[in-house]
Amino acid sequence: MSAELSRRLVILSGPSCVGKSPLERALAKFHPELRHGLRKLVLYNTRAPRPGELEGVDYHFRLRSQIEALRAESRYAVLDVRGDLQALDIDELRALLKESNALFEGNPFVGRALQTHPGLAGINRLSIFLSPISKGEVIYLQEPERNVSLADLVTEVMRRKLLRRTRRQKLELSAKDLENIERRAASTYRELREAWHFDYVIPNHDGEDSDNWEAFYYPLGDARKAVNAFAGLLEGRIPPEVEKWEEELIP
Repeated sequence: MSAELSRRLVILSGPSCVGKSPLERALAKFHPELRHGLRKLVLYNTRAPRPGELEGVDYHFRLRSQIEALRAESRYAVLDVRGDLQALDIDELRALLKESNALFEGNPFVGRALQTHPGLAGINRLSIFLSPISKGEVIYLQEPERNVSLADLVTEVMRRKLLRRTRRQKLELSAKDLENIERRAASTYRELREAWHFDYVIPNHDGEDSDNWEAFYYPLGDARKAVNAFAGLLEGRIPPEVEKWEEELIP
């Protein structure tokens, strides 16, 4: 067996602002032995860096024309992600897996590409979807007597999270900020429909806007449950907080 096939690619995906980044930070803080063994996969991205993001650490930030040009090279998978372009270097990932286990933390569109790209056939994967809503809540809200549009509800849930996160990052919101928030929130339902493709789903109501991640040093609420669930899956256990979604759960 080749080295890259014996290594593991961990895929952590979910909607924008669902809590992926603080979950990764909390894993490094409270389970350093698990995070240390995972080298982060860094993609190319056309969007501007957020406050605190670093070139080459969070993304390789490039002009749209530069990433468009990567479509001509077979080693790159270029994807439209909520209006931005992102590019995945397949050759770089295979080289990384010869040396170490790898972690992708990001959106479900790239997460699915990492599951299905023919250039990654045979790669050992653990795929995890972080959801802003639980399976039980999905079932409850879709009962006829609720008279609720699940698509509208999850869009509003994420719109509020994104607004709170952006207000923390910036004193004033521009029209462009509001457009970006709306585009990301509106993508949530379509992204949730991809969750059944992932090995496991971790429900988490504490998005990136929540104090429960870092304000009290130790994570609280769903943030704590998500950290424990993520760590358990990396250790080969299936914690009770973890769910498996069926294709028909979200039509």
